[in-house]
This record gives sequence, structure tokens and C-alpha cells, in this order.
Amino acid sequence: MNENENKSVAAGNLLISEPFLQDENFVRSVVLLCENNENGSFGLVLNKLSILKLKELIDNINSLDCDVYVGGPVEQNTLHFIYRGERRFEASIQLGVDLWWGGDFDELLEQLKLGKMEEGNIRFFIGYSGWGAGQLDEELKDKTWIVCDKIDSESIFTASPEELWRIILKNMGGEYQQLANYPIDPRLN
Repeated sequence: MNENENKSVAAGNLLISEPFLQDENFVRSVVLLCENNENGSFGLVLNKLSILKLKELIDNINSLDCDVYVGGPVEQNTLHFIYRGERRFEASIQLGVDLWWGGDFDELLEQLKLGKMEEGNIRFFIGYSGWGAGQLDEELKDKTWIVCDKIDSESIFTASPEELWRIILKNMGGEYQQLANYPIDPRLN
């Protein structure tokens, strides 16, 4: 029996796309699940870098040259963020030991401008990944996703987007170490 079968998912889990997933939005993706309840699920793709910088999306922050990632194909006119370290904003939601989602955006920008928060400890996303009620459960039954319940915030914030999928699978050990080396197109192997 696969370890993922009958495994419930919760906010703070990582969803790692199966190696054969061909959906262009999620090929080799690692999604941080931020919310999962009876109404649906919300997550952010951690390893899909956009061509945009934060200063191109927000006025008056020319000094902030932060990368922006594509959080998913839904509502790409929205901006989201995660950060690591201590809780900094009252509205932030804890997703891991030192991993937080959201909070007061204006306060965040102010802390960044004043140098009170390191750019390397925060990640911005346009759009998000969303699932309607029961949709993620169906995708899990279809083995579209591998669930990882051990977040490694160090890898999330320091690994290159190209390597994050492979690193997370290798760190999971066992059969997942072999999947980490699965070629994108096995016909070319």
C-alpha cells in the first residue's frame, strides 16, 4: 500500500506532483497547502518563478527587487506571501514550525523597506492553486499528488526552483528517492 493512500492532507503539507503529471501548471511542482477544509483547498506553487519582480507590481518600492513566483493558475491578479522565522503579523497563519502565510501587506512592505525583514526569508506569489470541495481528495485518490507532511523551510527558501521538487522527494526517502530521478520524458532515457 502506498504511503499516500488514505492519508488526509492539512494546511502546512506539501503536495508534490507525480513525475508523470502533464498539466503545464503543475509539472514538477511543489505546492504548499495553506488551507484545506470542506469548502475546498488553497495552495501556492513554491517552485515556479515568474518573470516579474515585486517592484514591477507595486508602486513606490523601487528598492525591493524581490522575485515573484507563480502561485498557481487561479486569480493571477492577486498577490500572496509566505515568510519564515518568528511570527511578525497578527493575521499570519502558521503552516510549519517557522513558516507563516499572509498578514498585513502594508506592514510587511514597511518592514522590508526599513530592513527589519530579510528578503531571503520571504516569498511572493501571483495567483494561487485552488481546488473546489472534494476536488483535491479526488486528485489524491488518482495519485496525482504525493503528500509530504514534513516541511523543510530551509529548502523552500534556498533551493533553486528547478531543484526543489527533486530535493523534497529525496528527503522523503524510500521509494520517493527513486522518483526524484525520474526523467521528465522517459522516452528520452
